[in-house]
Amino acid sequence: MQQYLNVKWLSAGAAVIFILFWLLSVYWSFEPDVFDVNAAASKQASSTSQQVVTGYTVSNTLIKVTESLLNKSGGYLSNDVTPPSVFMDNMPSWEFGALEMVRDLALAMRKDFSRSQSQSRENPQLTKAQPDLNMNHLSWIIPSAESMYRDSIEQLYLYQADLSDPSMGEAQFFARADNLRDWLKQVEKRLGSLSQKLSASVGQERLNTDLAGDSSARQSTPTSANIVDKTSWWDLDDNFYEAKGASWALIHFLKAVEVDFADVLEKKNARVSLQQIIRELESTQQTVWSPMILNGSGFGMLANHSLVMANYISRANAALIELTELLNQG
Repeated sequence: MQQYLNVKWLSAGAAVIFILFWLLSVYWSFEPDVFDVNAAASKQASSTSQQVVTGYTVSNTLIKVTESLLNKSGGYLSNDVTPPSVFMDNMPSWEFGALEMVRDLALAMRKDFSRSQSQSRENPQLTKAQPDLNMNHLSWIIPSAESMYRDSIEQLYLYQADLSDPSMGEAQFFARADNLRDWLKQVEKRLGSLSQKLSASVGQERLNTDLAGDSSARQSTPTSANIVDKTSWWDLDDNFYEAKGASWALIHFLKAVEVDFADVLEKKNARVSLQQIIRELESTQQTVWSPMILNGSGFGMLANHSLVMANYISRANAALIELTELLNQG
């Protein structure tokens, strides 16, 4: 009888722990809301007695997005090795998508936005901040990913402070059409890659266009003229949430660009084009009411969430390509 009671209590305890872990994982899966980049920049400037100068909003948005990865509900989960986060994959995929966009902007800040021309010196704070963000996002000990990302944030704060101080003159941010275009070209590749992975949810056979457009182009090893691309069932939700996290971060960065590159966009009559890209990306942030990412066929009975996400991202990418061409014009 005593043994039966012990088993009963152990089973009840295990059930309670499972339910608590499940509830905690649900709470930790809540994504951060989109914040107002203008309000965030103004709040930061007023709290530190700084000036909102050109580049201040972009740098502040980069900081706040990175901080959101670390300070959201549950904190940074990608490198956790304990329950319940070790069993979660949707939120870590979301974090990785946002982190990739953060890394791209940090690199653009270091090599383009903060430099007047190719022969100019790199900003010392950005030289330290950008490599720290490239730390393996799964590293959990000595050093952990969080510690490296926080070190990067500290350097970004120093850059932002120098940027807003007219007496310093060391830190600069150059809002030029060529700088913006170079970063947008990298964003194009990110969105194109995400769109391809999402579209492969139902499987597709496509022609190999790797060498198209250049009759003299060569590649290291030959590949088939027809390529069959299909995402594993286990990776469907990972790809979906990676795209959603990347879009979330990019929405903020583009809104910040609209502020700091306002004169460039007005001169090119490109502000409305940028706003349309933001609108397309905002559609990716709608709530997913299904308990799982469905993978119905293109015109089948069930929805295919990956194809819907791919549609929004492809439309944003098409508009982004048009914006890049517009910035390239005189």
